[in-house]
Amino acid sequence: MSEKMLVRKAIKGDEEAFLALIHSYEEALYRTAISYLKNEGDALEALQEVTYRAFIGIKTVREPAYFKTWLIRIMMNYCQDILKKSKWEVPDDRIFYIQGIREDYNFFEVEEALLSLSDYERELLHLKYFEDVKIKDIAVMWDTPEGTIKTRLHKALRKLRTGFEERGEVKRV
Repeated sequence: MSEKMLVRKAIKGDEEAFLALIHSYEEALYRTAISYLKNEGDALEALQEVTYRAFIGIKTVREPAYFKTWLIRIMMNYCQDILKKSKWEVPDDRIFYIQGIREDYNFFEVEEALLSLSDYERELLHLKYFEDVKIKDIAVMWDTPEGTIKTRLHKALRKLRTGFEERGEVKRV
């Protein structure tokens, strides 16, 4: 059954369809939570809370094609709220859990390069490259024109590349 069909069924109250959707996005939600909260227990708790919030709010989904985007946005908002309520500051050493990174790059060099970016830029790169969210979906999620998202993404990548070049880790050909 297609994702759109599952979303439509879930909106109509089909609990099994909803659970199937949550199960298919569970890993992406967990990665998002852990990148914000840095703690497995907190990330698992966030996953439970977001599942509950999504179940309660499923009827607000207007376009089934944007379900994943809607779900990840709930997780991001929840994690940001937790950090604010706990009076935690997002530490400067914020780590993104990057899967499949090439072994010839030191993880900490990549982490350091990401830290040179603003929170907005890191969040944008996280959505696009780690969660594989399409630019049009990010634009809908952030209520920003696609062209603006593309420009900001390009600038963030250029800034990241410049950071690597300044460290002598990337040489232009």
